Amino acid sequence: MSKEFVQTIFARRSIRKYTAEPVAEKSVKTLLEAAMAAPSSANRKPWHFIVATDRKTLDSLAEVHPYGKMLFEAPLCIAVCGDPAISEGAWVQDCSAATENLLLAVAALDLGAVWLGVYPDEERIAFTRRILGIPETIFPLNLVSIGHQAEEKAQRTQYDETRVHRGKW
Repeated sequence: MSKEFVQTIFARRSIRKYTAEPVAEKSVKTLLEAAMAAPSSANRKPWHFIVATDRKTLDSLAEVHPYGKMLFEAPLCIAVCGDPAISEGAWVQDCSAATENLLLAVAALDLGAVWLGVYPDEERIAFTRRILGIPETIFPLNLVSIGHQAEEKAQRTQYDETRVHRGKW
């Protein structure tokens, strides 16, 4: 494992303040490629991604998500959605792996992002489906608010030796 890659992991922080600069389409494609490079159960890839850049859509999400006020400033939001019909027992894990890949790619591209949970909260699922036009058979797992950073946070690890059990509990 390269030291540079490990530093990218440590650099991944929840960023909630963004400049007005839009995220380049090339970067958006790279983020989606990274997300879709994630492992999935039996390689079923149950994910779908909604790329939202329309200001009215972003503001609508910001108004209704209790922790999504940064979407008022964000130039980009990617909704990570799963199709349980493709992978009923593992879509949440698969889409979570895709989200983490996306977040690591954000850090590697010197952008900022924060993961906003949607699933399993029924109210959040309903308003996300309504605003983004998501079919009833598809579940929004989360919203990822993305932009060029207007705040900086130091790299860190949250390693905690008391959470490590060797051999057995």
